[in-house]
Amino acid sequence: MKYSGMLTAAAMWTPTFAQSQVKTPEKDLQPVLLAPLSPLDHGGSMSIRTRIYSAMTNGVYSSVECAVAPKTMGPPPHMHRELDELMYVTEGTAHVLIGSEVVQVQAGGWHLRPRMITHTFWNAGTGPLRFIDMYFHQPFEQYLEKIFLELNDAHGYPEGSAAKTEAIKQLNEEFGVLFADDSWSERNRIAKEYELK
Repeated sequence: MKYSGMLTAAAMWTPTFAQSQVKTPEKDLQPVLLAPLSPLDHGGSMSIRTRIYSAMTNGVYSSVECAVAPKTMGPPPHMHRELDELMYVTEGTAHVLIGSEVVQVQAGGWHLRPRMITHTFWNAGTGPLRFIDMYFHQPFEQYLEKIFLELNDAHGYPEGSAAKTEAIKQLNEEFGVLFADDSWSERNRIAKEYELK
């Protein structure tokens, strides 16, 4: 039988002391079924939609969908103090700056960005870019929902206002999002090179 070796190995395996001391979540995870949704609209720029909240996984994991309009730049290059993120592209091609290298992640491709590595992304194509971003070790969907859904004109945070600048600064501190002094000039350089808005 082709699996006999694997079954024998599994039967002989006994956990080591370290493996037997692994902590289990305070409460058991529950199954969650997420119904299919229509493709996320980028709204002419960029938008997000949370699919899995960290509260659903006892803080282990969360996930958002992201849609980016053609020829659109993402955030300034930044890094995360504690967050590891994994991107899975579902449509288009994501250009990702990781350190000083630019990689292209095509539909069906994955890209892991560990903490404390400078990165950003953009859509250099003529069609929409859609991807799933997965976050580990931090409820980063909360950060994104504040940025995209709350810190806007409708909630008293007009673009460029002192209130919005201060709110974003506090979020960055709370979630450990770090920017270098030249982050905005680097963002502008990329946008110019790739003819992005």
